[in-house]
Amino acid sequence: MANIKSARKRARQAEKTRIHNMGLRSMMRTKIKNVVKALDAGNGEAAAAAYKEAVPVIDSMINKGIVTKNKAARHKSRLNTRIKALSA
Repeated sequence: MANIKSARKRARQAEKTRIHNMGLRSMMRTKIKNVVKALDAGNGEAAAAAYKEAVPVIDSMINKGIVTKNKAARHKSRLNTRIKALSA
């Protein structure tokens, strides 16, 4: 444990931020899972609707520093490819 007062404060802040970021990351993963579930069920319309909900959440995670832009782009690309393959 930190001995200096400012270090103790930083430790408290870091823990608070970590918990907040865990919630954001979990929300993003849930949105992605909703798309995958619809794809696995073979429901193209539900998958497309879930994808439209997931994209803004994924993009907002980039600005918050939860994921890098390449990881976000990879998720969006793979989901979109699967949706297009299902509807084709």
